Amino acid sequence: MALEVLTWLLAIPLLGFITGMRTMTPMAALCWFAYLGYLPVQDSWAWWCAKLPVAIVLTVLAILEYAADKLSLSPRPTRPAVLMVRFFVGGLVGAILASGLNASGVEGVILSILGALVGAFAAYQLRHQLTHRIGCKMWQVTLTEDLFAIACTIICLGIVTG
Repeated sequence: MALEVLTWLLAIPLLGFITGMRTMTPMAALCWFAYLGYLPVQDSWAWWCAKLPVAIVLTVLAILEYAADKLSLSPRPTRPAVLMVRFFVGGLVGAILASGLNASGVEGVILSILGALVGAFAAYQLRHQLTHRIGCKMWQVTLTEDLFAIACTIICLGIVTG
C-alpha cells in the first residue's frame, strides 16, 4: 500500500517533472526498465516500449538532448511548441507507467503532465537564476540538471517497479 501511494503521489509526478527538464530521459529509462522486464507492459498497448531498438533509439535521443543543451542549441523550454512536446512525452510516460501497473491511464497522464508543466518552468527559472544572478557557467548547471534527471528517474522507476 505504501509503495502504491509513493508511486502515484511521488514517482509519477516526479517523472513528469523530469520530463519537463529533460524530455527524453524518463522515456529512455522507462523503455530500458520495460525491456529488462521490470515494468510488465508486454500484454498491453505499450508493448512497443519493451523492445530493444526502441530503448536504444530513445537513449540516443536523450544523449543528443544532453549534447544540444551543453552547446546551447536547445530552444527555451517554456516556448509553446517545446512545452507541447514535453507535455506529450510526459503524458506518454504516465500512460505507460499506469499500463504497466494495470491502473488508470488517465490519472497517470494527468499527474505526469502536471509534473512536466512544473518541471519545465522550474528548471528554466532555476537555470536562469543560477547563470545570471549567481554567475554559474551554463555547462555546470546543465550537467547538474542531467545528473539530477538521471538519478531521479532511476529512483522513481525503482519505486514504481518495486
